[in-house]
Amino acid sequence: MWISKLIGALCLFFTLTAWAAVDINTASSDDLTSIKGIGPSTSAKILDQRKKAKFKSWEDFIQRVSGIGEARANKLSQQGLTVNGDKFQATSTKPQKQTAANKPAQVAPASTAKHGR
Repeated sequence: MWISKLIGALCLFFTLTAWAAVDINTASSDDLTSIKGIGPSTSAKILDQRKKAKFKSWEDFIQRVSGIGEARANKLSQQGLTVNGDKFQATSTKPQKQTAANKPAQVAPASTAKHGR
């Protein structure tokens, strides 16, 4: 009975460590490429920038590594990537897409046709 509990606990431990966060400032190339969405090219860009200076924040990471925007940063964070232990949180105040509900009313242009009488 206790053997099955031990095996269960070990399985849980290995499952949890498989989903452990990968911090961008300490990760190896292999650690980075283990994140879905980071291939060898992006990993190389990250390591090149990290040689210059550690990443201070997600914003710093987005600015310094080409091909990384807020949407991709969010996806990488969901896959387990962190910057200084922090998950990505969007800070953008991009304008919303205009929909019929929030689109400003448009005034029809005045007619330039001459009225004949």
